[in-house]
Amino acid sequence: MAWENFRVNPRLVALSGPLKDSIFALPAEELSLGRDATNGLPISDPSVSRRHCIIRRDGNGIRVTDLDSRNGTAVNGQAIKESWLHHLDEVAVGDSVFLFLTEEDAEKPAGSSRVVEFEDEKTTHATAQIRPQDVLYLQPDKILSELPATSRLARNLNALLKISRAVHSIRDLDELQGQILSLIFEVAPAERGAILLDGTNGHEFNSVFGRNRDAANDRPVRVSRTIAQRVLEEGTAILGSDVPGSSGLGGVESLIASQVRSLLCVPLMLFQRSVGCIYLDTVNIANRFNEDHLQLVTAIAGISAVALENARRLAWLEQENQRLMNEITLDRSLVGESARMKEVFQFLARVAPTEATILIGGESGTGKELAARAAHRKSPRSKKAFVAINCAAIPENLLESELFGYEKGAFTGAAAQKKGRLEIADGGVVFLDEIGELAPALQVKLLRVLQEREFERVGGNRPIRVDIRLIAATNRNLEEEVRGGRFRQDLYFRLNVVSLTMPPLREHKEDIPLLVSFFVEKHCKKCGSKLKPLSREALAILMNYDWPGNVRELENVVERALVLGTADDILPEDLPESLLERELAPGMQEAKYHAAVKDLKKRLIQNALEEARGNYTEAARLLGVHPNYLHRLIRNLDLKDLKESVKGATAPQRRRA
Repeated sequence: MAWENFRVNPRLVALSGPLKDSIFALPAEELSLGRDATNGLPISDPSVSRRHCIIRRDGNGIRVTDLDSRNGTAVNGQAIKESWLHHLDEVAVGDSVFLFLTEEDAEKPAGSSRVVEFEDEKTTHATAQIRPQDVLYLQPDKILSELPATSRLARNLNALLKISRAVHSIRDLDELQGQILSLIFEVAPAERGAILLDGTNGHEFNSVFGRNRDAANDRPVRVSRTIAQRVLEEGTAILGSDVPGSSGLGGVESLIASQVRSLLCVPLMLFQRSVGCIYLDTVNIANRFNEDHLQLVTAIAGISAVALENARRLAWLEQENQRLMNEITLDRSLVGESARMKEVFQFLARVAPTEATILIGGESGTGKELAARAAHRKSPRSKKAFVAINCAAIPENLLESELFGYEKGAFTGAAAQKKGRLEIADGGVVFLDEIGELAPALQVKLLRVLQEREFERVGGNRPIRVDIRLIAATNRNLEEEVRGGRFRQDLYFRLNVVSLTMPPLREHKEDIPLLVSFFVEKHCKKCGSKLKPLSREALAILMNYDWPGNVRELENVVERALVLGTADDILPEDLPESLLERELAPGMQEAKYHAAVKDLKKRLIQNALEEARGNYTEAARLLGVHPNYLHRLIRNLDLKDLKESVKGATAPQRRRA
């Protein structure tokens, strides 16, 4: 079916999902769908991939192609990689379903009313323009001047407009509640006021804000729980003009104790549900609430309810976001979206809920402890302790007492009994980092812990049972260590129940931009400075480096750039020289300054090697650097060919000598 034979422009109608009831006309060539805002049709839905699928026109019609999305694309309930689309086909993208239409006489789906079309029109001279701040009905003082000064209606309307403007301009919950009570004090004779927000479906309040009319009075506002709960549960306002003389309110003990003379409590209604109440009272017999105050405060409550609920939800979201950010910062969570890191996440998701011992391998700085903490955080033991021990950082003669503890008098200086790390971790997780460094004698004792879940303190003779899960990590090849007789084979088998190898950073460089963003935000927040974006040139240098120190080295580089950098962006000159010395990848341009410095280093090394006739130690002495540093320079500057040529040129001279 040729494109020009369609009777109307093809379009998509959203049947479900966040865009439900919307209609989208297909553009002239193609339309991409996905979670990212750069798509032609962005869909704010976690089940949708950043770039999910694409719909294209060609000479034969229209087809949809899945872009290797996480949850796939389906046409009429069938998962597809690519498929032609026909009239009334249903296209499922994540949790969203779209109806594909090409015929004008098709019935309009029920509820599809959000069709938006834009047209360019010429402005005519008859058009009237006005700024929002000039609108009469948004200026209470002007309205008040249009009505008699003694008009009660003018005063009340003025108060309602002020409240309306306030609730739409304040986001902070406490500030909003304070402003509402201050404006109520202007129109009602309340001496004290409180706003109470429900947190338990009509039975209790989880947010209480009180204020006295007299700002100098800092005494707490006493609220009758009986009255407030009744208003909350029934959703009906209560007015007590004369509390002592009222048959219903005169017997409320809290009102009698507070000497309340007049009281007004109105519900905050949201979608036919009471979400709280506004409570006002006075102890002055001359100030009494009346029917007019009831009407006005009820109207104020109606205007304020949505704003108060939104402000409360926003405050909760900010607190929850802060809690999650603190958790991320505390645990220094793993970061990455590459295929290698997804394998790590999938592995941790499978093994974390189990009790299996985990052996984590990988080079130094790849995040082995982070993986261990992630496994603990997602396990049933997450509420218990996570005890980390670096076997290489503690001397061998102290490690045993650190692990197992000791009894009083076990050795000189043991003045009291001390629990070991294994005992402290009872019920939780023990993480043994660099377990390949463990001495043979301690390997035997650790094997018993893994087999029997019991041990004895140093100097003790009573077995102590513990309930722990063990996670071990090493940057050594334990299989080679076993073959070399440096690590017990039976202990290796006990540790290697399930194993994970953390990938070095050079094998998932596509995660570098994400890692840099994470580290920039982390360290800027710690230092209280503004965020610095990474320049394109600096990113190219980071991507071209092999990162022998892995993610730990990258974090140090980012922190150094933030501390020493003076520009608004992270620039190449903010990076260490070891990164700048590397040859750039093809197609990358280098700043003239860095290119000149690199060329000068090459000439200096070449001259020194020629003068030293290929002797590295002598060349390093002539340059005034350590031989190891000279080797690193030769490697980073890719001078291996120069090294061989100098050797070759000096060999005949040595033979003649």
